[in-house]
Amino acid sequence: MQSDQIKQGVERAPNRSLLYALGMTEEDMARPLIGVVSSYNEIVPGHMNLDKITEAVKAGILESGGYPVVFPAIAVCDGIAMGHIGMKYSLVSRDLICDSTEAMALAHQFDGLVMVPNCDKNVPGLLMAAARLNIPTVMVSGGPMLAGTLKDGRRTCLSHMFEAVGAYKAGTMDENGVRDYEENACPTCGSCSGMYTANSMNCLCEAIGMALPGNGTIPGVYSARLRLAKKAGMQVMEMVRRNIRPRDIMTADAFHNAETVDMALGCSTNTMLHLPAIAHEAGVELNLDMANEISSHTPNLCHLAPAGDTFMEDLDHAGGVSAVMHELDKLGLLRTDLMTVTGKTVAENIAHAENLDPDIIRPVDSPYSSTGGIAVLKGNLAPDGCVVKQSAVASEMMVHEGPARVFDSEDDAIAAIYERRIQPGDVVVIRYEGPKGGPGMREMLNPTSAIVGMGLGSSVALITDGRFSGATRGASIGHVSPEAASGGPIALVEEGDLIHIDIPAHTIQLMVDEETLQKRREAWVCPPPKITTGYLARYARLVSSADKGAILL
Repeated sequence: MQSDQIKQGVERAPNRSLLYALGMTEEDMARPLIGVVSSYNEIVPGHMNLDKITEAVKAGILESGGYPVVFPAIAVCDGIAMGHIGMKYSLVSRDLICDSTEAMALAHQFDGLVMVPNCDKNVPGLLMAAARLNIPTVMVSGGPMLAGTLKDGRRTCLSHMFEAVGAYKAGTMDENGVRDYEENACPTCGSCSGMYTANSMNCLCEAIGMALPGNGTIPGVYSARLRLAKKAGMQVMEMVRRNIRPRDIMTADAFHNAETVDMALGCSTNTMLHLPAIAHEAGVELNLDMANEISSHTPNLCHLAPAGDTFMEDLDHAGGVSAVMHELDKLGLLRTDLMTVTGKTVAENIAHAENLDPDIIRPVDSPYSSTGGIAVLKGNLAPDGCVVKQSAVASEMMVHEGPARVFDSEDDAIAAIYERRIQPGDVVVIRYEGPKGGPGMREMLNPTSAIVGMGLGSSVALITDGRFSGATRGASIGHVSPEAASGGPIALVEEGDLIHIDIPAHTIQLMVDEETLQKRREAWVCPPPKITTGYLARYARLVSSADKGAILL
């Protein structure tokens, strides 16, 4: 066992003395030492139940002959961090989580790991750590929140809450209406109830083979979630016995499956940051251009919020991720001979899956669209690419041309939107919010929700080198690469320039001739950094571009 490094031999007597100080016995030391990485905290609604999940994991490990040891991982609530400097710390926390987990796991020589995340950045951060460490690992999340119910009986969620603020600013909703959403949009613990980033990544944990079936969709308040956690604790012991490691699971074909399921589910655009970063840690190259190739033949089967009016609990009742994968397998779109954390292949895992509600999971012969939920666009405005959740774009905005309204920060843009300075047809450009320029690549849920809430969602596009919440809908195009702070063409856009967007053709074009752009390029001077001290300053110096997954180099 790897833990013998701290438990065996006279030379390790000092190490054992410290283990005895923990209350361990000789019998405990004979067992495999399993780290349980708990993201429990008291500020993130998706994490307030993880103490219960962690206890269930520990019980499963103990029952199966291991010795569980809990250590923490941080987690940021993107919703609480939204709209202020806190959002700069969201994406950057992903790498802190990965690095700190590596430090704890190797410093203490665990034989296996069970990772207990739930929200946006600590799911990919822990998957990155699993791939880097390559110690037998199972992921088990805390589960999604139930949808809310307004006073009039309509179901709701966090994305509606943000849009309600925009409606209030537009004068179409009063304070009592906002309060109705405020008190009812988030009714339980769990990751927010739509197909936002947290739930997207928890579903993709299943698709890539690193979590047990049900991980992505069983609600956090269901007892089935505790049973799943207990089984995860049991299963890590089987992985230790069989020496099944993350890189045996997270292969190039497994990432192909993850992107295919991503397209079918209509996941958050943030998956286009996280999957390449996880793949990088696994030694797999995941090119952004692969998304369009996979999307071209993958039908979009689900329209969960914000793309539609259904929620994670509905997907769970319809059969969950396994049912979606079963549908995709009918078209031969998945690589099904791959190992997973169940100790079985993908084919074995989904053999008995069933689509129990074709209104929630469309059959492959009647999809929402014949192509997937995400598109990558390229052109002279984004030579290295940018990303849009096309399944959540109004049909009339799939092709759009309009004048640029240029802002050098999210704060300036949101002020202009609230002051009604944005008109139908405009293309809002928010720059210097990328990984380096932000720094930290803030999510733009406030401006996108304001645009929708103010009735402009079917007439205004938004383009940024920042990123979007999974709760964003509309013609919201992010991850523009290269970013403005690196001298990308988005830095050269001027007020009134025409921008042409063609999502079906995967193009985005600044309608300015090359000679003019070259003159602007020669005159361009990068603004001074917004943050000059602390972790964000170090992050800005080390981070790669969004098209590479915003990994630290």
